[in-house]
Amino acid sequence: MLPGLLDRPRLPSSILFMCTYNAVRSPMAMALLRQSHGRKVYVASAGVREGQADGFVTAVMGELGVDLRRHYPTLLEDLEDTNFDLIVTLSPEAHHRALELTRTQSVDVEYWPTEDPSGAEGNREERLAAYRLVRDKLADRIADRFL
Repeated sequence: MLPGLLDRPRLPSSILFMCTYNAVRSPMAMALLRQSHGRKVYVASAGVREGQADGFVTAVMGELGVDLRRHYPTLLEDLEDTNFDLIVTLSPEAHHRALELTRTQSVDVEYWPTEDPSGAEGNREERLAAYRLVRDKLADRIADRFL
């Protein structure tokens, strides 16, 4: 066996990324994992509050060749199936909601605190830079955890 191979967690077969509105962080993380793992794993995203699609997300993900124009925010309650092997939460509110699920389901939960770039101020380029920073941090975290 190769050194360090046993240290790496196995890739779950189903992963849910959760944030507050399912408009920025969780759709980015979902798309990034799908891009890197294709059909090896089922990936979904959801929020705990009603959200609106975010054009900056579409723009920065499009820079990587990922089309999120058809993504519409989804509430956790609207998912057909909430049985996942792993839930990765990206906001405190989502983390609390995911922990509630552990009372009735056998699911692992990981908290990846991730800044919400939608509050960034400045001109268009400065705001895009904030979104790119979050996108790139999520890509690094996904690579460290799942690749």
